[in-house]
Amino acid sequence: MSPSRHPGLHPRLHTSLCDLVGVEVPVVQTGMGWVAGARLVSATAEAGALGILASATMDLDELTTAIAAVKSRTTRPFGVNLRADSSDIDARLDLIINEGVRVASFAQAPKPHLISRLKDAGVVVIPSVGARRHAEKVLDWGVDAVLVQGGEGGGHTGSVPTTVLLPQVVDVVDGRVPVIAAGGFFDGRGLVAALAWGADGIAMGTRFLLTSDSTVPDTVKQFYLARSVTETVVTTQVDGVPHRVLRTDLVDTLESGRGRLLALPRAVINALRFRSMTGLSLRQMIREGRAMRASMDLTWTQMLMAANTPMLLKASLVDGKTASGVMASGQVVGVIDDLPSCGELVERIVDEAGAVLDALGAVRTKGDES
Repeated sequence: MSPSRHPGLHPRLHTSLCDLVGVEVPVVQTGMGWVAGARLVSATAEAGALGILASATMDLDELTTAIAAVKSRTTRPFGVNLRADSSDIDARLDLIINEGVRVASFAQAPKPHLISRLKDAGVVVIPSVGARRHAEKVLDWGVDAVLVQGGEGGGHTGSVPTTVLLPQVVDVVDGRVPVIAAGGFFDGRGLVAALAWGADGIAMGTRFLLTSDSTVPDTVKQFYLARSVTETVVTTQVDGVPHRVLRTDLVDTLESGRGRLLALPRAVINALRFRSMTGLSLRQMIREGRAMRASMDLTWTQMLMAANTPMLLKASLVDGKTASGVMASGQVVGVIDDLPSCGELVERIVDEAGAVLDALGAVRTKGDES
């Protein structure tokens, strides 16, 4: 067992999520495509939180290499984010089971047979949900925890803010499994607020993207740091479904309709590029596309537009092209102004949360005495 990174952790910060996944701090780094690679995940794990590898932008060999890289850097638990509709999902499940990966997370709910297979192998299953009814469904399927993302979050998101959605999900879960809150979190105060709502931890994407351990090019990080809380937009023009991104000239063009004429041919070109990068056969891509269309209730045009996302994200988050790519982001981008290491970030959150809890305890004690 690795020595504790946070021996002075406030006792109220040790939650059921910590026990479930084997971490010290109830903080999760989300599986962001092109961002959550081995370096970020291992740094998060070493900081005492839960790091999650993003596998949707990796082929099977790349995922195998990434898992090995994380394990070479840390002995602490970590997770892998999976697409339940990927054509090689069975091989990916075999891999994480055989490698002893602690957590499998899913952006969309996996089918019951996938949940059962993972749970039988001792893997913790955590899907993301965006509505109360989604939580009800996955609870019936036997998941181990749920990650609930409110409208403030980056990536695919609904319109209901965390402050409204989270209490609804907490109520329906009713203590049966841990609830992880996402969307709008970046510091220790937010962690305490989530615990007050009944959650067992928080998940953060943008805050971990903006760390020194993130491999996102520094020019892109500086672009993020210069944004305000009003400089994100939820658009369907990138991939056909709601996606919160930084507002840029490219996004404004797509939103205005001036870029819609080119959206479909761009999507086809990007699909072919993604096929070449991942090594998927045309048959596999068609199979994945049909599964995506069915699971997400997309039209054929929306399904093709969804091919934009991996390549447009790569253009910015890997290649550093802020003008020709898109950048997923939560609204918290406007209140972040530094690039700490993951260790520094998690320690700061622990210290802030502990101070808030101590202050609340002091207020209560003073009230009891009076």
